[in-house]
Amino acid sequence: MADKKDPGRSPFLLVALEAASKAEAVIMDYYSDSMASEIKSDGTPVTVADTEAEQIIIDTISDAFPDHGFLGEESGDTHSSSPYVWIIDPIDGTKNYIRHIPLFGTQIALMKSDELVLGVSNLPAMHELVYAEKGSGVFLNDERASVTAVDQISGAMICHGGMDAFGEREVLGNLCDLAMDAARTRSFGDCYMYHLLASGRVDAVIEAAISIWDIAALTVIVEEAGGRVTNLRGEPIDRNTDSILATNGFLHRQILRRFENSLSDAA
Repeated sequence: MADKKDPGRSPFLLVALEAASKAEAVIMDYYSDSMASEIKSDGTPVTVADTEAEQIIIDTISDAFPDHGFLGEESGDTHSSSPYVWIIDPIDGTKNYIRHIPLFGTQIALMKSDELVLGVSNLPAMHELVYAEKGSGVFLNDERASVTAVDQISGAMICHGGMDAFGEREVLGNLCDLAMDAARTRSFGDCYMYHLLASGRVDAVIEAAISIWDIAALTVIVEEAGGRVTNLRGEPIDRNTDSILATNGFLHRQILRRFENSLSDAA
């Protein structure tokens, strides 16, 4: 029975949560000192946990929705011409995972006719599960969550992605200026920053290099928490997005101005 704080979970969300739970069992089973990894063509690492977790997510969703498509970090495009496409990152933060830093998580999003409508983000080592459906709000470990109301950069805590990406996009100086003016900045890394934003623990997250599977679920989550998400040019998130600004909404325009007309094309 749905909790009085929970408006109810759709069949899509129930299956996504089941898939995340099954992936967690695989991921934590491999979370050991003897973990091995390989380097993919894009220079990022992959472990057997990544590939097995993604496959169990796909299998779980396919059993329930055989006509749906998938876009996975490890498996690529599968029947993504379907109106329903699941976007999957089995371990967002594989570098953390390999080093036994607990800031990694499974990302599962549903896109319907090019609109992101559902997001699940599970950090198994941190015991944090965040999920949202469009129009239904966001839940952190089954409790409703929301962004802050901080409306000035001088009072904001801002998280950012890797500084090398800002350098490659020729906006490292912009980031440094922003950091100097903010109340506090930290780089917690990967999906955990967005958990902090959606639950009112930080005020903005900014990354200069991402792929859609990194942030599809988190986009729904932040927006349903009352925040705003665009790329660093202020454009909506889509399959080709390569940067992100996620905020509580109040700070969005102020931070975008700091990068206006400065962002170079991704390498």
